[in-house]
Amino acid sequence: MSTTTDALYTPLTIANAPEASKPVLENIQKSFGFIPNLMATFANNPTVLQGYLSLDAVYEKGSFTPRERQLILLTASVENQCNYCAAAHSTVAKGALHTPAEVVTAIRNNTPVPDKRLNALVSLVKELVRERGYAKEETIQNFIAAGYKREQVMELLLGIALKTISNYLDHISPAPIDQAFAAESK
Repeated sequence: MSTTTDALYTPLTIANAPEASKPVLENIQKSFGFIPNLMATFANNPTVLQGYLSLDAVYEKGSFTPRERQLILLTASVENQCNYCAAAHSTVAKGALHTPAEVVTAIRNNTPVPDKRLNALVSLVKELVRERGYAKEETIQNFIAAGYKREQVMELLLGIALKTISNYLDHISPAPIDQAFAAESK
């Protein structure tokens, strides 16, 4: 749901990226086997690219499971109406993390997640994004009652911050959906 018609920034390659972005893109290439277009767009500003990846590295060390982390990122992306990130996180959740398709579909369709614990997680993330950080006490208590810790409410904010950065960049300058994520694009 972009309000721009043309991309403000073009995805860069290792060859045409600023010098400070080149080693970062090389590492992304090694890790993923390709450079996702959104990361290639981030490369236009080495500080933002490095900052985003640094925040992501901290987020990855948190207390949520890899599946939960992906679902947090997916939920924020869906709430922020970012098709690129929703496609990317759906692909990772279903593929590498073997998340049941009905869980991903429920998040994408804004319907209850069939797993009670994950539904409490998704519900809180949706509310935090939609209400700009204001969550009802009931939603927070449902999250805790589902087995999460109070401290994890704060940790959700890291995932939401990551997606705010990438979702908003994609709104400002839409990146073409990579072939690897195309099957999950709407």
